[in-house]
Amino acid sequence: MSPPARRRRFTIWRSLATAATAALIATFLTPAVATSAPAPKLSEPVYSYENAIRESVWVDIGLAGDSDGRPDRVAVDIVRPREPARQGRKIPVIMDASPYYSCCGRGNESQRKTYDANGNVVQMPLFYDNYFVPRGYAFVGVDLAGTNRSDGCVDVGGPSDIQSAKAAIDWLNGRAKGYTTRTGTARAEATWTNGRTGMIGKSYDGTIANGVAATGVEGLRTIVPIAAISSWYDYYFAKGAPLYDSGPDWLSDYVESPDARARCAAVQQKLVDGAPRTGDWTPLWTERDYVKDAKKVKASVFVVHGQQDLNVRPGHFGQWWDALAKNGVERKIWISGTGHVDPFDFRRAAWVDTLHRWFDHELLGYDNGIDDEPMADIERHPDTWVTSSVWPPRNTEAVNLRPDKGAQAGVGTLGLSRGSGTETFTDDPRQSETDWAARIDQPTPDKAGFVTKPLTKALRLSGSSKVTVTATPTTSTAHLSAVLVDLGPDTIRDYADPAEGITTLTERTCWGPSTTGDSSCFRETRAKTADVDYTVFSRGWADLGNHASDQTGTPLTPGKPYTITLDLHAGDHVVPKGHRLALIVAGTDRGLIDPPSSTPTLTLDLSRTSARVPLLGGAEAFADATKGATASDLATPDTSVLDGVRDPHTAHRIPGAE
Repeated sequence: MSPPARRRRFTIWRSLATAATAALIATFLTPAVATSAPAPKLSEPVYSYENAIRESVWVDIGLAGDSDGRPDRVAVDIVRPREPARQGRKIPVIMDASPYYSCCGRGNESQRKTYDANGNVVQMPLFYDNYFVPRGYAFVGVDLAGTNRSDGCVDVGGPSDIQSAKAAIDWLNGRAKGYTTRTGTARAEATWTNGRTGMIGKSYDGTIANGVAATGVEGLRTIVPIAAISSWYDYYFAKGAPLYDSGPDWLSDYVESPDARARCAAVQQKLVDGAPRTGDWTPLWTERDYVKDAKKVKASVFVVHGQQDLNVRPGHFGQWWDALAKNGVERKIWISGTGHVDPFDFRRAAWVDTLHRWFDHELLGYDNGIDDEPMADIERHPDTWVTSSVWPPRNTEAVNLRPDKGAQAGVGTLGLSRGSGTETFTDDPRQSETDWAARIDQPTPDKAGFVTKPLTKALRLSGSSKVTVTATPTTSTAHLSAVLVDLGPDTIRDYADPAEGITTLTERTCWGPSTTGDSSCFRETRAKTADVDYTVFSRGWADLGNHASDQTGTPLTPGKPYTITLDLHAGDHVVPKGHRLALIVAGTDRGLIDPPSSTPTLTLDLSRTSARVPLLGGAEAFADATKGATASDLATPDTSVLDGVRDPHTAHRIPGAE
């Protein structure tokens, strides 16, 4: 899932591992509650990690994807406490199914699986086994087909990838065959587990969790997808506009084990043929679209995503979240201000505490109150978090904002009334969204910008936006970008930095016990910040040739107007009092989409162009905040209640925060 070198700062395989101090563990195990109330039930570290059972099983996935003539078996590495089996107790499973255990590593320190002379896992990447095995869970690391010690071929989110993890869940529930060796006939049975499984993982791993949940497999009780894809087409294209100049075949080749590459040429060719660079939707993408199967999801879903993730863009969690909501799935969400970063690296202590309680509730059935806490945690500023009891908030309404001409060409206004006239810009692939935002008040030939007055009250946008434009091109091809910008000074996480909002420190802190071969201690991190004059907080793109269909593009007729709707990324952002809200429409967004084959000039019909944005309080809130202000108005503190407030470990809701 990694793009070419020129976009490496957004590479999906660079996941970030984390840890936290062992000295704090006791504190986090006892959340702050009133002395008169009983403490919520939490699993305790009562089992030996050093003496844990470490074993490997090869599970038949029911497919034969490679050319060796044998059914494919995937390697399932297991770390589980020894004591429950002796006591006759069956335990639940936490699973991370990944293609990265040998090729690329997991986490901020790129950990790989290591093995002893008998082939049993010694080091399991990340902290999950160290922390949860002593608390009565098994941790299972599945090598996707075609990776590390598994048979088969990588098919990038397709049937082989998904079945690799689903078959492991089926085996845990007695429905699939497992073997003690890769090629032998001796059977392995999962008699030690109750079959309850929770899947977790960042990036590709979290994507597999989404895909498996979309099968409706029995036994999968919860998933925790972190910065995960929900539809693979939307990873590579945005309504026909190419987001990367390589396809899934590149990623397959990148993660596949050397021996798999030799026997998987046919699968590789299917990836090439099924993902044409035209951006047209094909059956390959339908097969890898998990959103369409959200109605099958039985597991609860705890989503984590960075609002500034320019690798797996926030549109992925937005469309997945909305589809799950329609089907009544139990949900929880964290939205950070980072890029493609694991919560263990941006909010470590609270993350481990929350994840612990989530798994205890979902897999052990403990009544610990986490299901009564606010649904959403949102990072409003670096290391400053707020909550919403539901997300998006209940009184959020979609509002149509209209661009209109201003006193200068290309520098227009944004309001509730329909605009008139036209604005014109020429695609310049050398320019980016930050270039456009920096010159929002200047006429430039490469963009059209529309701005509100300074706000007299803060505006909160929660959810997904859409921008509909009617544009007349001068050439037969054209790409469009639309971005929403908060114009005003702020300190944000530096998501454009290679580390995407964090700095890795030298100090190490620990979560759970360690062994000689598997340390629970990881390098600490802190927020890396940047002082800015503007913040792009939502963006979207499209090929104008896809005006008639989201799935198929056609050549444009120069001089003919076309209407298309761009889907902007989901998020939660407050434009403060005194700042301005801006909409920018332009062509190629440098570094984020590829340019068209021509250099079009586009004329926007402002009467047929609008942005549909999710505003807390709806159109009335927008009108109230943009009615015009005096200097004294802007100097008066804004007392509007826009958020709840969150203690690091206990959420408290402020009335009106919904």
